[in-house]
Amino acid sequence: MVEEPQHKLATRHLRVDDYEALRDINDRVYHGVGTPWTHDEIAALIGHFPEGQICIEDNGVPVAIALSLIIDYSLFGSRHSYHQITGNGTFRTHDPEGDYLYGIEVFVDPEYQGMRLGRRLYDTRKELAENLNLKGILLGGRIPGYHEHAKEMSPQQYILKVKNRELHDPVLTFQLSNDFHVRSLLPDYWPKDHPSRGHAVLLEWLNIYYEKKTRLIGGAKSVARLGVVQWQMRRFDSFDDFMQQVEFFVDTVSDYQADIVLFPELLNAPLIHTYEGNNPAEAMRKLAEYTDDMRQAMIDMALAYNINIVAGSVPSLDDSDRLRNVSFLCRRDGTWDSQAKLHITPEEDAHWRFIGGNQLKVFDTDVGKIGILICYDVEFPELARLQTLKGMKLLLVPYWTDTKTGYLRVRRCAQARAIENECFVAISGSVGNIPKVETMGIQYSQSAVFTPSDFSFPHDAIAAEATPGIETTLVTDLDLDMIKELRALGSVRNVQSRRTDLYDLRWLDGS
Repeated sequence: MVEEPQHKLATRHLRVDDYEALRDINDRVYHGVGTPWTHDEIAALIGHFPEGQICIEDNGVPVAIALSLIIDYSLFGSRHSYHQITGNGTFRTHDPEGDYLYGIEVFVDPEYQGMRLGRRLYDTRKELAENLNLKGILLGGRIPGYHEHAKEMSPQQYILKVKNRELHDPVLTFQLSNDFHVRSLLPDYWPKDHPSRGHAVLLEWLNIYYEKKTRLIGGAKSVARLGVVQWQMRRFDSFDDFMQQVEFFVDTVSDYQADIVLFPELLNAPLIHTYEGNNPAEAMRKLAEYTDDMRQAMIDMALAYNINIVAGSVPSLDDSDRLRNVSFLCRRDGTWDSQAKLHITPEEDAHWRFIGGNQLKVFDTDVGKIGILICYDVEFPELARLQTLKGMKLLLVPYWTDTKTGYLRVRRCAQARAIENECFVAISGSVGNIPKVETMGIQYSQSAVFTPSDFSFPHDAIAAEATPGIETTLVTDLDLDMIKELRALGSVRNVQSRRTDLYDLRWLDGS
């Protein structure tokens, strides 16, 4: 009779339901050094980078764990701390476009030491770095044996003696034996690590199979050229006349090699005069009959002019015949998506019977992740924050305001969104009026592009702004890499500094 093996080891990705086992191992490995990660922090880490969280289980029970992030090394350099790397436990420092895998933790159940599980975890990390085509692996290695020699030598001297095998350190010696080499000392890396006197060693393993990422074509652009249209309200005799004016602006902005063009809210409202005799709600529903044709025409223009078009917003009937205010993103690859306005103003409800949408999206484009909030929605800060947490760097806001006071609400809220979320925000509105059309009234607009407020950006945090009250366009370049640098190295870091241990924000359907 064959006896069942005592151990049955398997390597897999860490799951959120492994947390209790992780906490137990962490407590025993780092007893007296620091508090373990919370359940929410581990859940966030797995959410950011599930592939980088590795677990070895024995008969289904986790016994060894490695946690990792991808970072852009240029943002941190050789003098960083553990809290900086981990974003104070938020792990928002994870950058899928980074160049190094950074090892946050490796811990093995003390009862399994001697089974070389730590080496298995390191080998799995190396395989991951190779498969992701990263330059290598970095980590801040502890030197827990240093406290025995701290009175007689500096940390640099201790590291050198361990490297030369004159001294043995239970962590550093192991890491050096796994093909890591010393880059520098990290003073005050983890102050709670008293045996290491708070210090660590920046260690590097080089991926010899790394291939420099050179994208000659088709890669995401780091600098996005944005065109913003300030639209003149006017009567059009037909849908074709209206689309001709739209195409004029698409053509004009594309001549400047722009990547995106943004139009205002309720872009096709001038056509509503063709339904004179209907009440405003009926006229708006009739106007929605143009929406499918308009969207297809916009897709065709996006392809023909090689530009991504954010088609302001238009009335649209959903499958249940409910009227919504919807913005369409028409990409230059022929695909499209939509964002409905979530918050409906009292006037929109009273006159047109719009209802709010129920989804908040972040869109992938060839210039990175963008968000769209229609007019009133930008006055609700939770929305832009949720989009930012999903990677948004550029927020586009089509709006329609009749008075300067209404405009200033949109403008000042848009500027606040740019600062608190460390992103670019562009707003596009309409000017003029349509006489003898109920609910059209007057329009006030000064379209603009806003930036975060820090040294790398304009002193007034305004990249560009139009002259109020005239039909015109803005074309400006936005360096999206500056957003990444700001979030990691800015004078203040509004995205990274949130106290998620005290408060949090979530979409109720769990997304």
